[in-house]
Amino acid sequence: MTEFDFEFGPDFAKRLDGQDELASFREEFLFPEPDMIYLDGNSLGRLPRRTVDRMRIAVEEEWGRDLIRGWNAGWWDSPLRVGEKIGQLLGAGPGQVVVSDTTSINLFKLVMAALEMRPGRDRIVSDVLNFPSDLYILQGCVRLLGDSHQIHLVPSEDGIAVDQRTLFDALDERTALVTLSHVVFKSGFLYAAKAVTERAHEAGALVLWDLGHSAGAVPVELDDWGVDFAVGCTYKYLNGGPGSPAYLYVRQDLQDEALSPIWGWFGQQSPFDFDLEYQPTDGIKRFLVSSTPILSTLPMESALDIVLEAGIERIREKSVLLTSYLVFLIETMLVPLGFSLGSPKDPAQRGSHVSIRHPEGYRINRVLIEEMGVLPDFREPDNIRLGLAPLYTSFSDVWEAVNRIKRAVEEHRYLRYFPGKRLTVT
Repeated sequence: MTEFDFEFGPDFAKRLDGQDELASFREEFLFPEPDMIYLDGNSLGRLPRRTVDRMRIAVEEEWGRDLIRGWNAGWWDSPLRVGEKIGQLLGAGPGQVVVSDTTSINLFKLVMAALEMRPGRDRIVSDVLNFPSDLYILQGCVRLLGDSHQIHLVPSEDGIAVDQRTLFDALDERTALVTLSHVVFKSGFLYAAKAVTERAHEAGALVLWDLGHSAGAVPVELDDWGVDFAVGCTYKYLNGGPGSPAYLYVRQDLQDEALSPIWGWFGQQSPFDFDLEYQPTDGIKRFLVSSTPILSTLPMESALDIVLEAGIERIREKSVLLTSYLVFLIETMLVPLGFSLGSPKDPAQRGSHVSIRHPEGYRINRVLIEEMGVLPDFREPDNIRLGLAPLYTSFSDVWEAVNRIKRAVEEHRYLRYFPGKRLTVT
């Protein structure tokens, strides 16, 4: 059997589960509602059991007992220490990844640093599929720089993917920075990051990747690809927890030239000298700003250990099989009910989440969450995102989720929900 030789029915899903090399990692996570199928790990990962124990130690012992002494017992070095673990998942050598702030703040820091490094170039290239918050950051940077730069958004013909030739045609001698999401948030489209990076460098531009939907699910090789900068969050496939701090990557040979626009004492050369003039420290630490959110950073470390133990190659292998199986079931069971696939069909161009589209997508999503025991999420205008986290999503989960989606439509349950009303968080 190849990964695409699928059969119909729950027994086949159980057979796939029986062959799953990562099946034992499911026990690493809490399942307080055993009958609920969680398909939103691409927005917030499940809680690892190890994190519960690590959080207790951080609160009761390190804060409760050690108090301020905790800074010299591992707190101060935690942004770099945890960053090194993330770097292992990103193909980044030592000293290039640091945990800091939020994805948006890190993006701001790196965009401003990159534009300063390319004087005389006035164009920022992104695409219409990029996460809107990333685009807002770009717009704010342009405004802060006196509207001296222009943002060019590469179009998408189908709303799912961007044609590589169209992107390449947008790169020229005016391009200062190319910044894209490695995996697109809505459709799951996966860029050929190495090829894009190489072409951007040929044009003389710097490259910044947002890895939020790829880290922990898709192999990333920042050093091998020659990437200049990268950012990402830790609460999706890395299972760091709600609001866990983000990370940033700066390539080793750029660290002395790149300068953060936010100067804080954690990025100061000798912070405890309390000098009145800022002198940036050496290396990646110069992109730190202020006190680390310790109670979010320390527990994240144990969650990263689980991903490292599983191995990103095995995670990707299962992800491809999971999403391919899901696409098979969508085409078999849901397309006849008015659904369409909102993600690339080719797994080589797809991350670990799959979107399905339906004119009644929002109301169907409400039914799934409130009545059917399936927890995905919704993205305007008609996308239901099904996130498959290989460490804890089973093939039986996929089968049963599609079966419940089918029932929700066949039984017309979505008609009970007012079409124009949206919850605050979708």
